[in-house]
Parts: sequence; structure tokens; C-alpha cells
Amino acid sequence: MTDLSHPPLPGALPDKRQVAASFSRAAASYDSVAELQRAVGGELLRRLPQKIAPRRWLDLGCGTGYFCRALDQAFPASQGLALDIAEGMLKHARPLGGAEHFIVGDAERLPLRDGNCELIFSSLAVQWCSDFAAVLSEASRVLQPGGVLAFASLCVGTLDELRESWRAADGMVHVNRFRPFSTYQQLCDASGLRVLNLEQVPHVLHYPDVRSLTHELKALGAHNLNPGRPGGLTGRARIVALVEAYEQLRQAQGLPATYQVVYAVLEKPL
Repeated sequence: MTDLSHPPLPGALPDKRQVAASFSRAAASYDSVAELQRAVGGELLRRLPQKIAPRRWLDLGCGTGYFCRALDQAFPASQGLALDIAEGMLKHARPLGGAEHFIVGDAERLPLRDGNCELIFSSLAVQWCSDFAAVLSEASRVLQPGGVLAFASLCVGTLDELRESWRAADGMVHVNRFRPFSTYQQLCDASGLRVLNLEQVPHVLHYPDVRSLTHELKALGAHNLNPGRPGGLTGRARIVALVEAYEQLRQAQGLPATYQVVYAVLEKPL
């Protein structure tokens, strides 16, 4: 078990205890609305080096275990480890299989031995970590020489349509903050890992109305967890103002929601 009782790390990202609780509550509904998560994780799998054949892999931030099962199919002779900070996600994932061990843990303090894995796969999880340098350091420690860290994350620009519409409505914080892509570049370059690939790719989803988007974010457990978010119920007048602002962005396919996805493949030097 990882101790989550310490104070939140400095910075504007959410308190990880709230992240863990939110995603635990969302475990049952997550897969029903995880279109983006499946698309991003599938793309991350395709970006793995062709030569890779790990004896042991770690799905870091495994959620409901969807990509544990994909990794198990891709590497049937390997041993899989699944780790997540949200115990509710692991309870959902464990009966579905895909990994030999399901572990409650924190990406910034991995409860694993040095040189434990040849592959660490992490799709749309590390954006919730305040100390991303620690995530990279821990990944480097746990990887064997020649091992690969492949991660997908989110950066500044994600959900800007929703963010700007809320700003027009009431000027308050309603959308999760993410670190800039340049910070990912700087930290990866300084990590001691060799950067094989690092890029920012926009993914745009479309929704029939604002309610469909906000319902999906809640079902994913990814609704607003920011420090400084408004408390209590959102007033009807503010909701009307939000809808009016967002409707000005409507496209033929619906209301756009852009996710700025960071894809990275790093290798531990021999």
C-alpha cells in the first residue's frame, strides 16, 4: 500500500488523494465512455519498438485493466504487473485478468525492486502526478538497462474549448490544469533516459451538447479536481452562460473537445 496521507506536492495539479478517490468511484462507468482512452492507448502500443520482447512489463496507472489485457495478448510469454493509485480501479480490473499482480501504488514512489521490468507502459495516467521528474526517476530505477518507458499524457491546451467557455461564463476554475509540453521535453531530456520519440498530437472528439461532455468526464473520474475549483452546485444561470459560450464553437460534427496528447518512448541506456 502507498501512503497517501502526506500533504499534496507543490504545484497546481490536483491532490492525488482526490484523484484516487475520484477514479475509484468511476471504476464501474469508466469503460463505457473511454473512447479517447482506448484510442490513445492503442496508438501508444503501436509506437512501441518492434524489437521489444519484455519478460516482465508494468502497466503504470492501469485503470480498469483494458491495456493489461492488450499487453498480455501482445506479449503472451511475459509476466504482467498492473499498478494504480485507485484501489477501486484495481478491484474492477483484477477479475478480468491480463496481469499476474495488481498493486496499489504511486508512480512517484513505485513499490518495486530496481531493474524489475523491461517495459513500463502508461497511458493517460501520469498527467495526475505533480512531480513528473520523480515519475521518470522511478521508471528509470525500475527498468532494466535497455528497457523502455512508453507513456501517453495530456498537456496544456487540453479541453481549452470547455475552459474558455467557463471563463466566459463565470471566470472560475472548472477544468483540470496540465503541464506544458515544453516541461515534458525538458524533464525527459534531463531524465538520463534516451528519448526515442516525444511529440504532441491533438485528438478532437465531438459531442451533441455540453451535458454529454461533462457527463463523460464525470463517468471517467476526470472531472474538475483542481485546487481552487468552485464548491457546491453550479448555478443554473452559470450553466446557461456556459452553454451559450460553448455553442458558439459548434461544428458540423458537434461541439469540439480537444485533447492535447503527449506520446513518448524512452529507453534506459545499456
